[in-house]
This record gives sequence, structure tokens and C-alpha cells, in this order.
Amino acid sequence: VPRMVDSSKILYSIYLALTLVQLIFYLAGGMPLFDSLCNAFATAGTGGFAIKADSFAGYSAYAQTVTTVFMALFGVNFSIYFFLLQKKFDLALKNTELRWYVGIILTSIAIITANILPMYPSFHAAVHHAAFSVSSVITTTGFCTENFDLWPEFSRVILAFLMIVGASAGSTGGGLKVSRLVILIRAAQVEVRRLIHPRTVKVMRIDGKVVGQDTVRAVSGYFILYVLISLLSILLVSLDGFDGSTTITAVLATFNNIGPGLGLAGPVGNFAMFSPLSKVVLCLDM
Repeated sequence: VPRMVDSSKILYSIYLALTLVQLIFYLAGGMPLFDSLCNAFATAGTGGFAIKADSFAGYSAYAQTVTTVFMALFGVNFSIYFFLLQKKFDLALKNTELRWYVGIILTSIAIITANILPMYPSFHAAVHHAAFSVSSVITTTGFCTENFDLWPEFSRVILAFLMIVGASAGSTGGGLKVSRLVILIRAAQVEVRRLIHPRTVKVMRIDGKVVGQDTVRAVSGYFILYVLISLLSILLVSLDGFDGSTTITAVLATFNNIGPGLGLAGPVGNFAMFSPLSKVVLCLDM
């Protein structure tokens, strides 16, 4: 909207409304008021600090499901909710970033569920924990119901990729952001076409709007900086001598503001064993 003050009011109204709805769902499921408030605030800000030592493992399946849904909702670009309030449903449903975001989540849940199914007594249990973990990691919230570090390597790698991807731009989540991923992929497609057909003039469009070279250059520069800082951090943290899974995901978990990584820094671990130098590096990454 034209005035920044009005934009702020709309933004905070959406934020508070979603938090309030989640709080009501928690209370309806029998969660104590204190727990409901803390967990709703931690979900809304995708902050991830639970008030229980086992994060969300001790709560009911209902509370975990509510959290799964609202973590994903807070990972959506808030402009989508504004479109819905304005009854511009076409703009919301046809939004490229939203489609990619939902597609990545659903695909990841399906693949991980198939991979971890032998570890659980039922299909429902596998889907439930896969959905919670995917929603938690891609939105950089950091809650957990299961120690996903015990899952097969394939599922663990997918979760590591989701750490990098992150949530949507304009959301409370961290990470690289889905919108930047879309632009990078589209830019790569354009360059490949130019290699094959040098005289072809191809204009990149997202949601019907032309994406200029300045935007592509800015996103590419951001990604290069992202990779360089990550590699430097991994190199410095590797001086501690921990396994690759612990070292790499500790950096990814802090740099993308997720919380738990894999290995010794996994859902049931912590960062206490790292040296003072590594802790400084990880602090700077955060």
C-alpha cells in the first residue's frame, strides 16, 4: 500500500491474527495457557525454542499437527495473505514462489515418508513425523518430534537441502529463500538456452513480470556470498575434528537460523562440545 505506516499495520495485524488463531487451536486441544503462549510465539517467529527439553515430542499428536500447519503458514510470504484479504485469489494461488514452496514441502514429505516407512509402525506415523520435520526445517523453526538424525542418509540429505532453501521471502523464516532459488534456476535455464541458441532473445518472467538483469545480478551476488561464507565457516569449524555431518550442518543450522543440525549438533544434541573459535564462528553465522 502507498504508506509505510499502513503496510506495517497490515503486516502486524496478519502476524497477530495468525498467532491468535494458533493459540486458540492449542487451547482447544488441552494445552496449558503458558505452553500455548510460548509455543505460539516461538512458531510465529519461527524461533524454535520450546519450553520442554524434548521440544514437541511430549505433546499430543493434535498439538504437533497444529504446529506443523502453522510453521508452514508462517513460512509463506505475508503478501499472499494480503492478497487473500483483498479477495485477489488469482494473485495468491498463481504466485510462483508459493507454488514452489508448497511443491517443495509436499515432495519432500512424500519422499521422506517412503524412505522412513520401515522405521514406523504405521503409514500415518511416518507421514506425521516427516511432515513435522520438513515443515520445521524448511521454515527454519527448529522444533522436533523425532530424532531425525537417526533416519536414513537419504532423508537426512533432503533435510540438509531444506535447511539451505529456507522459507519464502517476506515470511518470518530464514534460509536462502524460495524466491531466490526460483530466480537462480530460471537464470540458469536462460543461460543454457543462450549456449544452445546464441541468437535467441529470452526474457525471464516471474508472475508475469520481467525480472531485470539487476535483480538477477543481485541474487547471484547474494548466492556467491552465501556460499563463500558457508565454506569459510565450515573450514574453520572443521578444525575441531568432528565428522563432516556435524561440521557442515552445524554451520547450515546457524547460518540459516534453524537450530538443530545433524550428527552431534542434531535434535538431541547441542553445540556445547565446539571449541571457543568454532562458537565464535557459529555466533557470527547466526
